[in-house]
Amino acid sequence: MKINFEYDIIKMFDSRDSMDTVLENLILWADNNDEIREHLDKMREDVKGIDGAEIALKQSLERVLFKNHQYVESNKIVARFTYRKDDFNTAEPYAVVFSYAADRFIHETEMNKMADEAKRAGFTGFKKCYQAYLKSMRYTNKSNLDKSNPSDFPGQPLELECGQWLCDVEGVRIIDGGYGTQYACCHPIMITERLVNIDTGEEKVNIAYSKTPKRWRNIIVSKEVTAVSSKITQLAARGIAVTSENAKHMVRYLCDIENLNLELIPEHESVSRLGYVDEGRFSPFVDGLIFDGDAAYSTVFKAIKDCKGNFECWLKAVKKCRSESLVARILTSASFASVLIKHIGGLPFFVHLWSCESGTGKTVALMVAASVWGNPEPGTYIQSFNSTVVGHEKMAAFLNNIPMCIDELQLAKDHHGNSKFDVYQLAQGVGRTRGNKSGGVDMTPTWSNCILTTGETPIVRDGSGAGAVNRVIDLEVPIGQKVILDGQGTANTVKMNYGHAGRIFLEKADFEKAKQLYEMYFETLNNSETTEKQSMAAAMILAADGLVSEMFFDEKPLEISQMQQFLKSKASVSVGERGYQYICEWVAMNIRNFVSNTDTTENPAKIYGLKDGTDWIYINQSIFRQAVEEGGYNDRALLSYLKSKGLISTRTRKFTRGKRISGVLTECVVLRLPDVALEVEEEFEMI
Repeated sequence: MKINFEYDIIKMFDSRDSMDTVLENLILWADNNDEIREHLDKMREDVKGIDGAEIALKQSLERVLFKNHQYVESNKIVARFTYRKDDFNTAEPYAVVFSYAADRFIHETEMNKMADEAKRAGFTGFKKCYQAYLKSMRYTNKSNLDKSNPSDFPGQPLELECGQWLCDVEGVRIIDGGYGTQYACCHPIMITERLVNIDTGEEKVNIAYSKTPKRWRNIIVSKEVTAVSSKITQLAARGIAVTSENAKHMVRYLCDIENLNLELIPEHESVSRLGYVDEGRFSPFVDGLIFDGDAAYSTVFKAIKDCKGNFECWLKAVKKCRSESLVARILTSASFASVLIKHIGGLPFFVHLWSCESGTGKTVALMVAASVWGNPEPGTYIQSFNSTVVGHEKMAAFLNNIPMCIDELQLAKDHHGNSKFDVYQLAQGVGRTRGNKSGGVDMTPTWSNCILTTGETPIVRDGSGAGAVNRVIDLEVPIGQKVILDGQGTANTVKMNYGHAGRIFLEKADFEKAKQLYEMYFETLNNSETTEKQSMAAAMILAADGLVSEMFFDEKPLEISQMQQFLKSKASVSVGERGYQYICEWVAMNIRNFVSNTDTTENPAKIYGLKDGTDWIYINQSIFRQAVEEGGYNDRALLSYLKSKGLISTRTRKFTRGKRISGVLTECVVLRLPDVALEVEEEFEMI
């Protein structure tokens, strides 16, 4: 039933209140929106020809609608005039259609209704103009205080300008005049941060998304992922609803929302590793520095960043360990020494704690050293030898200047019981250069730290190269002794109190003094029988011990003599000297397989060479090569050393000489044997 709607045009324009009263009665008492529009159109015809009357009528309608907005919204009242042809050259009719965008079906029907209305008014191409209107929205005012189309996600971390995108509880979608509604994502998703890596300058974004109301999750990804539709599908593994079908819309949305909110989305520095960064800062102990690295390393990053418990409790327990064991003291000082390497200009080095007995406290000692920097719980900061070469290399590069702690060397052994771990992998401080799919090369990983390891055997074998032996300080726990006396109590203490000492050391350490101490210790050690690289590593530990003894433990610094007992001599490091000793021992073990041309009664199953009763022995060239390779040595390198020392007899430029053995001319390595009688008198008890 239609209302009895009567008015007097002249009286309506007597005052603003009278016009507002007439329109308010219409809004409140009309049966439906069509009836409201019918009366409004009649009123506009009635005032036609009166100067300013139509404008005043529209202004009055706006006031009434604003005054009664709660009633209007609850009853879904749409009060407007039927648009004329000229009206479609303004934004008003297009804005009316866009107001229905939250409901896909209603929006489609209203758009079709408005297109028909435009056609009746003589205006063609409404849908094309509406599409242009949607595109123009991205260039509207995007300030924080005045957003034309703000995001409306439940519990959203930021309110962002969305331009032409509709962002609410139903997800993210766009109204495409030609193709209808296109979804970028069926759940809330937005960019909340821009992260710029301080090492590489690479920019990443922090994407927040919610699949459950008011429960938001975050993921940090490279812009390379968010900018390419074929790569953005990787986010599906993290629970984001992106497929090959909506990938293009997702890329377009993330690009648009970032560009529309450059001033609103905060930008922060980020880092993908630990250790020193620019201007002397140290990750992760930098306020506002965000970790943007591989998720696999986030556990280690958190283990170092978050300290726990009480520093005094930690100090009391560690001071007791250092007073009871020289080995424990050296290991903890080496942990502090790791951050001195970059300042002093040294090389990475190993400190390997080993004992063939179980229950000596090796793992607990490593936990004590690890607790200087972070959580010593195995599997968090402390790593295992059960890893690949690439895994060790990437972890060392991630830790960078913080000591790398690896437990249980025996996990790296093959089925023959030989260690698969190569010291050279980490001792150089430089990883492998690798190519990438684009045809270039990835950044070569580097590190400058101390590697603390434990095991039941030495980490280097007799056949290891001199460089490997040189870079390892072996700390052997003698049979029947312990490195940590109260293993259980110490482990519990450092697991509850950790991460304080390293932070304090970085803040208060006098690095100039550390450098002076290092130079003093290095000069003294280098003038002894110790090799240069062993002297460098030992001097680094002694310098760190000098600082922490004064800073934390109130004790006398380590003396050089206490450290020297764990260092190798130049002779023991030389791979040539070790190889010569090995081959001499091999000859003694296999002497029955060497025949004599003067004794025809000998008939060994295998003939390795010839003994002639002098200080020289002839070894079949092939047998020699096989023997030294089984010992882990290189035959040509060993022969070169033996020739330079006059320990083999050769002809011209070769390493061998010809000799008839059992009548057969054979190429032999003619080896000079040591003075056995002298060695027996000096080193062995006569039986």
